[in-house]
Amino acid sequence: MAVDATQAYDPDNIFARILRGEIPCRKIHEDEYALAFHDINPQAPDHILVIPKGAYVSWDDFSAKASEAEIAGFVRAVGHVARNAGLVGPGYRLLANTGPDSHQEVPHLHVHIFGGRPLGPMLAK
Repeated sequence: MAVDATQAYDPDNIFARILRGEIPCRKIHEDEYALAFHDINPQAPDHILVIPKGAYVSWDDFSAKASEAEIAGFVRAVGHVARNAGLVGPGYRLLANTGPDSHQEVPHLHVHIFGGRPLGPMLAK
């Protein structure tokens, strides 16, 4: 089910539960602002999710409500994770779905980092 990016934050979504330690994850990075872990259903050889620790539904919600420190910390965490995974040289793709037309499935902002092979075109027609 796709998420309406304007909906209220659901504190019981899967990523909120991962942040609380209720559901395990294969953690790659954690700091004050973000948590990164391997996707359980990888779509590329390297498929990492990076989530902010704050309660934000989407990129729009995050950019409107997060503090400057949260925004900077999250963006830096995404870069840090990609560098540490060795993806900068060969290249990688970032994807953040927002709302039903993008098929956002979890109502917590998350960025997918894809890499490890040539990824092909951005969108299928």
